[in-house]
Amino acid sequence: MQYGPGPLSFVPFVSVDQMMHLILDIGIERFLLDLAGYIEQDFRRWQQFDKTPRIAAHCADGVIELMPTSDGNSYGFKYVNGHPKNARSGRQTVTAFGVLADLNSGYPVLLSEMTILTAMRTAAMSALAARYLAPAGSRAMGMIGNGAQCEFQALAFKAILGIDTVRLYDIDPSVTRKAARNLERAGLKVVQCSSGEQAIEAVQVVTTCTADKQHATVLTDNMVGDGVHINAIGGDCPGKTEVHPDILHRSEIFVEYAPQTRIEGEIQQLDADHQVTELWEVIAGAAPGRSNARDITLFDSVGFAIEDFSALRYVNDQIRIHPFSSRLDLLADPDDPRDLFGMLNRAAAHYRASA
Repeated sequence: MQYGPGPLSFVPFVSVDQMMHLILDIGIERFLLDLAGYIEQDFRRWQQFDKTPRIAAHCADGVIELMPTSDGNSYGFKYVNGHPKNARSGRQTVTAFGVLADLNSGYPVLLSEMTILTAMRTAAMSALAARYLAPAGSRAMGMIGNGAQCEFQALAFKAILGIDTVRLYDIDPSVTRKAARNLERAGLKVVQCSSGEQAIEAVQVVTTCTADKQHATVLTDNMVGDGVHINAIGGDCPGKTEVHPDILHRSEIFVEYAPQTRIEGEIQQLDADHQVTELWEVIAGAAPGRSNARDITLFDSVGFAIEDFSALRYVNDQIRIHPFSSRLDLLADPDDPRDLFGMLNRAAAHYRASA
């Protein structure tokens, strides 16, 4: 007689602490490399996925978003917020959790924290895109905005692209010092800079990852010469941009999912018919990436649900090998699936008997 958790009620759950242990057990750079591989696999089968711009609820200080997708067999979604002012009260500006489910039964197979996992997948996505778009032999990256994303980006570009030098700038020098401390033992040459212009001197890759929700100009047209790759990841919601429109007009622009990026990305500053290339086409060999050494390539990344699906799929595979998950009693599992109320009655009788 079933009155407590049944065998089908438990769902694997990965907590924040367990996610950190999983990443450290695998190794940060190995995790980033493997995760990029999962994203690359899913981008190669892009057309199998359901795709929709994320569902957003905006307020003056931020946004809450749901990011769903399915490949026809599994379903995944992420809940994520973006509230830049949270930092003033000691809170994260971005928090997230996600679910992976079996589409045929509707039963979830994984519930996971995704605050740390999103940082890892964003970095893996950036470096994967750069592997297709950045100049050959890129070794130096300038990063403007040294907050929560900074170190993940630096390590991903080291692991996936071979970057060995990172030049850092933030309007708050203490944030740059924080990033430099965290990267002390990363095997990178880290240069702390006093301006955005200094940060992008003699680099092949420029990453912008600032947090303020506003139309900002982190990169002006005169800062950017020919032959660089721009990894623009900070502009990720309506009204939030980092790159001057003149740079966009000079660049070959690559995006994840154009209908979403036109709402949220740097290209919200351009006409709706401005030509862009979806990155999956480059990865699948259906469109060219960088055409020549003088091109400015720009990855206008806002994050897309398929990347989160890939990340959840990767974690679900890894917890079969690494012991960093717990069983969460999440689903009702009555003896008779048509008698849910009877399960409640039996529980009531058990509780009365044990009182």
